[in-house]
Amino acid sequence: MAGDGSKYELKTVRTIRGTEARVTAKWEKAGWELVTQSQGKLQTEIKFRRAKPRTPWRLLAVLGGVLLLLAVIIFIGVSLSGGGSSQPTTSPTDSAAPPSEQPSGEPEPSEPAEEETLTAENNADLAALLTGPSDGPTVEEFAAKYNGRVIEFDGNIGAMNLHGDASTRYDILVSFGDFSETRSSGGPNFQFRDVNTTHDLHLTGDDIPDTIGVGHNLHIVARVEEFETDSLLFLLDPVSTQFR
Repeated sequence: MAGDGSKYELKTVRTIRGTEARVTAKWEKAGWELVTQSQGKLQTEIKFRRAKPRTPWRLLAVLGGVLLLLAVIIFIGVSLSGGGSSQPTTSPTDSAAPPSEQPSGEPEPSEPAEEETLTAENNADLAALLTGPSDGPTVEEFAAKYNGRVIEFDGNIGAMNLHGDASTRYDILVSFGDFSETRSSGGPNFQFRDVNTTHDLHLTGDDIPDTIGVGHNLHIVARVEEFETDSLLFLLDPVSTQFR
């Protein structure tokens, strides 16, 4: 790879174990070349590269010449039209009047109503998401349509790892339904990324265990962030988390 820095652009993709082939095929179809693949306990890091596009210098030179010509034409036009102009006079009636106060009879605008939390019972899209495939158009469309909205569902912790080099911050993989080592209840691979279990999960309820880990069943209220098509992870921002 020595000397390739000026010829190639690099991309690093992290995906959950078992989806490497699908992710690699996707990026190779987009013109990227597989360089290395490194597997971890939960995620696999895949590095790609592709040749940098050549800069169209000839086109840039032509555009520069056109812009210079336009600047000269504008300068000449301004010089010719401004030779005999005089300072315009203003009258008292021309001065801007201060904005009038809102009539006392009109109601002041009210604050927008808070949006309803989405559940499988009141939103058909969320019901389909939680029982559907882990990725694909259904997942991507939901993330785009409901970005920033709050969703609520019963889930479980399927995996939990330290975030990068941190010692107290974690990446927590969350699935819909009750925890099981033998079956999947469907839905995306949700993730709470780079969270501290003491504060960021916003734990509620009376039955909070001393330690948090794989296998715990949760009642989750979280805000939709985004679905990463490279890692196939659906990112959520915890609003409240309760053990059940």
